[in-house]
Amino acid sequence: MSQQKPKILRDFLIYLTAIKGKSKRTRDEYEYDLTLFLKFLLAVEQQLELEKIEEIEISQLDVTFFKTIALEDMYLFLEYCEENRHNSASTRARKVATLKSFFKYLKSKRHLIEENPAEDLETPKISKRQPIYLSFEEAKVFLKGIQSKTHHYRDYCMMMFFLNLGIRVSELCHLNLDSIQENFLTVTGKGDKERTVYLNNACTSALANYLTHERSHIKEADQNPALFLSQKGTRLTRQRVAKIVKQINCTSGLNKKKLTPHKLRHTSATMMYKSGADIRSLQQILGHSNVSTTQIYTHVEDKEIQQVIENNPFNI
Repeated sequence: MSQQKPKILRDFLIYLTAIKGKSKRTRDEYEYDLTLFLKFLLAVEQQLELEKIEEIEISQLDVTFFKTIALEDMYLFLEYCEENRHNSASTRARKVATLKSFFKYLKSKRHLIEENPAEDLETPKISKRQPIYLSFEEAKVFLKGIQSKTHHYRDYCMMMFFLNLGIRVSELCHLNLDSIQENFLTVTGKGDKERTVYLNNACTSALANYLTHERSHIKEADQNPALFLSQKGTRLTRQRVAKIVKQINCTSGLNKKKLTPHKLRHTSATMMYKSGADIRSLQQILGHSNVSTTQIYTHVEDKEIQQVIENNPFNI
């Protein structure tokens, strides 16, 4: 979907980053969703094959076209996403959020349409799922799988950051040397919001070993501000870190199903909560804008629920 976009869409994408402060990743997701939506509408209107939707040209669309879009068109699009593209409820919910934001912009900011067709668009119901995480024993097995001779110190340090700080993989990749001030780490999260996270002994020790025994020996390392570097001296990508986690999962023998950096974030948050962290402190550490997001970590395992019942004073 690399074709030219309508000016209205391009203006909206600029508004997202320049005014709303959305990240490039969020902007790309909005662009993808809206491009697909417009291609779908043209395919339906012109009775084209949906299998060739990627080939449809949308650059010619102007405000007249956007004025004709109705709520029913959006429902039809969401049905297509579910039935033809097999999108999950959470993926369709993101598309709903995209449409709502776009048409609100057209009506309230640009005054290009008189009525907002997305105003009454409902979000698909998303079933609440408990986060998948490692137990403490599984985490110890996982860490023993860090066997890379070339990047042992780097990989161990990154895993310590995931498990102790609960940072996102994108946040880890964006860390620079100057993100560290004594025992504190400045993390740039979603929407370019900064937060300060305390580095405990495990993190400072792992970091010192990495900086001394590995990073300082990478060619031209002093030319790159990134904290975590590849062998070539370039900043690590999210995809590369995900592959490292996958490799450690395999070599450790743990072979936890679909283990990702985000699952390590879940592990950290769960362990901190179990160790007595209150929900507001956890929200600050994880960088959640809404406490309801943090509350998914207040889940309690079945065996712990059983113990509560066993400890009931009336159990005599």
